[in-house]
Parts: sequence; structure tokens; C-alpha cells
Amino acid sequence: MNKSPVVPAILLPILNATQRFPVRRVYCVGRNYADHAKEMGDTGREPPFFFIKPPDTLFECPPNEAVAWPYPLLTDDLHYEVELVVALHAGGSRLSAQAARAAIWGYGLGLDMTRRDRQAEMKKQAKPWEIGKSFDHAAPIGPLVPAEQLGGLVTSGHLSLAVNGIERQRGDFSQMIWNIEEMICEISQAWTLAPGDIIFTGTPAGVGPVVRGDEIRATAAGLPDLVLRLV
Repeated sequence: MNKSPVVPAILLPILNATQRFPVRRVYCVGRNYADHAKEMGDTGREPPFFFIKPPDTLFECPPNEAVAWPYPLLTDDLHYEVELVVALHAGGSRLSAQAARAAIWGYGLGLDMTRRDRQAEMKKQAKPWEIGKSFDHAAPIGPLVPAEQLGGLVTSGHLSLAVNGIERQRGDFSQMIWNIEEMICEISQAWTLAPGDIIFTGTPAGVGPVVRGDEIRATAAGLPDLVLRLV
């Protein structure tokens, strides 16, 4: 009998630690900053919507150092989206705000890379747009930082992204339409959360295209920089 292939666990680095954080599932919230919602055609504080990236789309990035990132297949319009990432060490369904806060293990800095042309094509056809979001290496992420090192629940702090040294995105966590507690509560209405789940919390305005040879530098309060060289 042929043996089943062994699927490696997805383990994210923890800043200044030898142990690693095992990932179960990757949730992403869409249009969670008002200025980005407007640039994408929405207005107001609309109910949040979510999508999932496979855990193996996570692309580990060292802190504050440039890493080569392979430009994906099947796109001529690749966009960056810088995001705060929340990591959970507890879960459940229909969580209260208190339980949502207690579930937070730590934070990281990530990029929700998007094949915008593929996403737009699927939207026009009223078809699912995973092909625009869930491709190889679609979720670069830096090392995680325990919540206590950032003061517990993160409610404010800068978030920015530059391409080739020119700032393209800048926002503050306080500008989220749905804050971290609310996001965790909302997700737990539809899925049972569990230890190892991580959440990409949305991006501010200024998303745009990048090409091979570009360098992306993402920064966020309390977290190491994330730097990609597109190859």
C-alpha cells in the first residue's frame, strides 16, 4: 500500500524566540478601513466580510531584512495590501468581546498580495475570486510578537508601506471600521475559532501595482519591518 504524503505543519517564527507558532487557519477581513473601502467602491460602516487563504500561502519573512519573493503566475496586475495580523491561542463560537480579547496570543505584520486582474475578472462574472487571493506565497508575514510585549489589546498605532522608498500606504489601527475584538466576534459567528488561527485585519487606502524588481517595505508600530524584493 502506498503511504499518504506527509503534509508539513505551518509554523511561524516568534520574534527573539526559538519556539514557533503553529498555524491552523488564515482568515482575512475585507475593506476594513473606510478610505480603502471608498477606493474600492464602497462607503460607510458596512457589515464585515471575510475570506480564507490556505495556510501554505504564508511566506515567512525575516525581521527587518529584504527577502526575495517570487512574482506569481498568471497575473499582469499584482497589488500589495499591508495589514496587521492577529494570532489566536484560544477559540470557540459566538464569542463575547471579553472572550475575543482573551483569545489573542499576539500580532504580526503581513501582506495580502492580490492578483487584481484575476480578482476583477471573477467579480465581473459573479464567480468566486480565490484565484485573485489564494495563490503560492500570497501571504508574506513577519515574525509574531506576543501581545503582552505590545501592551495587550492593540487599538492604535501606525501602519505603512513604501515601494522603492516612496510611501504608498499609511494608516492607523484606530481607523479600522471593525476593531480587533469585533472582528474576532464576527468571525466566530460563522466559524468555530481555534488555537493557531490567524486573522489579517484589513488594509488602509493606497493599494496599487508592483512589478519584478520592486522593493516593498512594510512597517507597523511595535513590529519589525517586512521587506520584499520581487523577483
